[in-house]
Amino acid sequence: MTQTPVRLHTWLRLQREDVPLAARADALCRALRGCPEVRQAYYLSWLPGARIYGHEGSGQHLPPGQGDPMQASDEELFARLEVEGRLGLDQVRQLDCWLAGRLRRAAISHGQAFDLALVPGQPGLLLVDVREDVSLDWLGWLHELLSTLLASVSGLLRASPLLGLDPQPSLLLDAEAHPLELNAALLAMLGELPLAEVLRFLPVNHASLVRASLEQSRAIEGVEAECGERMLIWTYIPDPQERRVLARCREATAQIRAEREAARARRLYRLITENTTDLISRHTPDGRFLDASPASWTLLGYWPEELRGQLAQCLFHPQELAQLVQRARDALEQDGYHTMTYRIRHRAGHYLWFETASRAIRETYTGAVVEVVSVSRDITARVQAEENRRRLAEVVEANTDPVLFVDPAGLITYLNPAARRALKLGVRDAMPALAQVFAPDDLARISREGWSTAERKGVWNLDARLHPPGGGASVPVSMVLLAHTAAGGERYYSLVARDMTERELREAQQRRHQDELAHTARLVTLGELASGIAHEINQPLAAVVNYASASQRYLQSLASNPKAADRVAQGLERITEHANHASEVIKRLRAFLRKGQRKMQALDVAEVAREAVRLCVWEASASQVAIVEQLPENLPPVYADRVLLEQVLLNLLRNAIDANREAHPGQDSVIVLAARPEVEGRLAIEVRDQGPGLDEAELARIFTPFYTSKPDGLGLGLSMSRSIIEGFGGSLDGEPGEEGGLLMRCRLPLQ
Repeated sequence: MTQTPVRLHTWLRLQREDVPLAARADALCRALRGCPEVRQAYYLSWLPGARIYGHEGSGQHLPPGQGDPMQASDEELFARLEVEGRLGLDQVRQLDCWLAGRLRRAAISHGQAFDLALVPGQPGLLLVDVREDVSLDWLGWLHELLSTLLASVSGLLRASPLLGLDPQPSLLLDAEAHPLELNAALLAMLGELPLAEVLRFLPVNHASLVRASLEQSRAIEGVEAECGERMLIWTYIPDPQERRVLARCREATAQIRAEREAARARRLYRLITENTTDLISRHTPDGRFLDASPASWTLLGYWPEELRGQLAQCLFHPQELAQLVQRARDALEQDGYHTMTYRIRHRAGHYLWFETASRAIRETYTGAVVEVVSVSRDITARVQAEENRRRLAEVVEANTDPVLFVDPAGLITYLNPAARRALKLGVRDAMPALAQVFAPDDLARISREGWSTAERKGVWNLDARLHPPGGGASVPVSMVLLAHTAAGGERYYSLVARDMTERELREAQQRRHQDELAHTARLVTLGELASGIAHEINQPLAAVVNYASASQRYLQSLASNPKAADRVAQGLERITEHANHASEVIKRLRAFLRKGQRKMQALDVAEVAREAVRLCVWEASASQVAIVEQLPENLPPVYADRVLLEQVLLNLLRNAIDANREAHPGQDSVIVLAARPEVEGRLAIEVRDQGPGLDEAELARIFTPFYTSKPDGLGLGLSMSRSIIEGFGGSLDGEPGEEGGLLMRCRLPLQ
């Protein structure tokens, strides 16, 4: 079935159903536009009051004419059509009428205008614009056909009055689901769309629905169809005798979307309710559970079914019960909303902190509270964190150590009372700048190392001094710099400083005691070396005596011996040499035995080591021990006290001499004294002996005070030596030698 007969059939049915003129005009123009020869069709009805033709229907309109609309008139055209019935459009364009100007402005010239009344007694004209290659004789036939059809329609009964008068879009379908007729409402819905597009408005399975309706002789209702943004609900009503189906639809876009949104909202609400970590619950006005979300199991250990009918107050902490219930009832009754924080009992018996927001649901007419909806969440961790922060704040405030908070820009934002006391600041004094609190060197080190190290490792240590901004004595502190991240991601730092004034006093006193003990040890060492020292001094003194006696004899023989004067001169020269030697020995002893403040200075290790060797060379010779020096030239200097370092080396050498004498009595043996720089920025001094060595247990104890393997030893030499070296920032350790004996290694930092 082609579209044009269906369109004409639809137009004729609308004519029979006596539908409004606009619907008839739309149906007729749509049927004509379906003809391939027709470019456009317009139906215009005569307006007696305005004396012009006016458009009918929702189709495309002609443009307005030229001139004053108040003077517009189509009376000449109306009179011609009454007489002649139809006119060519080229003739109409020549008339002095309003429509002629409208045709000229629309550039329409090939076609005809028919005198055609779609409503009896209401004149009108049908304007048909055809293609240039179409003969106008065909239009005469079309005019006769339409006039005949109109004449025949007026004598026919209405075959389907419901179709034409139905305000809902409707159409008749044959048994094969092909459209037979469309009513005016459906034509209006189609608008300018071709008639074939009506199938887009039908459900995708409309053919099956038509067959099912006819076969089962029943109406099929509530079938949804989508056409773009529009949503329709169709009803199929069968006519078994005529083997056709009346399909009616109603616009349901808003309804279906609302239903879908409601269903989506219900699904979303259910998903949120079932999956949220918060407890959503409904209660009677007296607090009895009506329902609860599944989060009740996670939070309280109860399934929702177990809570229904139970009073919520039964789970409250006894200390808060009465106050909470009364306050909640008053707030809900007065304001309709209440938020409270309280403790609630878990099924396991322990209590949790909850925060609950409740809203009252009121009866529409009386305003009485009929239900309460609550949303509760577990805030135990938050409450505990706040309590911990409160306690920490109290600890910081009460801490006797100064605590300072510093922002990333280096500005001090907080000082605890101990810090204010240390800096001599009052409660209302402004925060000082960091540069006012620390010395330039300390501040430079903090800027250079402190911030970056604290960021990387979380903590950084520094010994510094706090300077009161208003002046006064500085305070020595051992400071810890900590890096923190706030809840919002901001970085800040805290400085925790411990007052080290007492420690400085103790360390100074300890150094004095250590220096006195070291001096005592030197006296003891000197006593043990007394015989060797006496021998070293007696030798030059004996030589002085001998040379003096010889010089006296030569003086007595000056008259008889011409060489006597030269001999006396040589003797005096030798006397001077040996006297200077004795003087150097005494100077070394006095320097070794001096008592006073330690003097830290850059030292040549090789020179200090040779001085230590000279002090014990006689003792080594007496024990047949040779000291081999492996001391390279141009060793890097170390920073230490000369006398104390010489004392340590002398102690190590004398211990090595004793070990060699014990292992090789009456035999020759060797001690190696070596020095070398290491890659760690240190210089190592080693003393290797050929003694009996020590096992692991003895090695672990040799630096313990008062432990000794010598029958007449005090056990303080190595302990004191290690303390001295560690005071220089170095270390002293012992280990078995590669060829037996013992290796003592002293490491000192380079200057």
